[in-house]
Amino acid sequence: MRPESAGGKIRCEGTIERELRARGFAAVAGVDEVGRGALFGPVVAAAVILSPERPVRGLNDSKLLEAARREALAQRIRERAVSWAVGAVDAATIDQINIYQASRQAMRLAVLELRPAPDFLLTDAMPLDLPLPQRGLIKGDARCHAIAAASIIAKVWRDACMREWDKVYPQYGLAAHKGYCTPEHCRALAEFGPAPLHRLSFAPVRQHWRFPMNYNPQMGLFETAGTA
Repeated sequence: MRPESAGGKIRCEGTIERELRARGFAAVAGVDEVGRGALFGPVVAAAVILSPERPVRGLNDSKLLEAARREALAQRIRERAVSWAVGAVDAATIDQINIYQASRQAMRLAVLELRPAPDFLLTDAMPLDLPLPQRGLIKGDARCHAIAAASIIAKVWRDACMREWDKVYPQYGLAAHKGYCTPEHCRALAEFGPAPLHRLSFAPVRQHWRFPMNYNPQMGLFETAGTA
């Protein structure tokens, strides 16, 4: 059942993880991704196994947290978690296999890096091609501590990546909008054209591409899989 407060709002809790541990699962991993809707750079995923002995208070969907709060929580998660890992898939691969499959690939890479390996996966409503029992939760990053922790780790990692790329491509303002489709970003695309790390399978980028390309109609499907 969906955890809800008295006012009907979704509440982020560790109930599901506790239930799974009671059933005998010892290493429950939350998995989430960020950057699906961005126009620039990789899609990034994280996987986290939280420690029941060293809880992290204040976990919630990374999109609902202020940047400073995310950074502080990410540090605590890295210090207190049993294990955490990050996986990323670059823009070129996103253009080749589509953003949905790239997101799944990034999540799979993150899970495979966990030590110890997990014995159960909790995902944000996205099945993974792994031989592990798993459960997908709609709005999982707002409902489940382990998924929320993964979303925070992934968001902080990707934001740091965008700040570094901003030094290489300062004309796009990546440090401010993190590669997402903002008016400022679209104006920069119109003025300067796409950089090598922009996603050409996304229409706001493709319309400003200044070189001939063979358009694949399936590209229009690539950008419809979410904006997280």
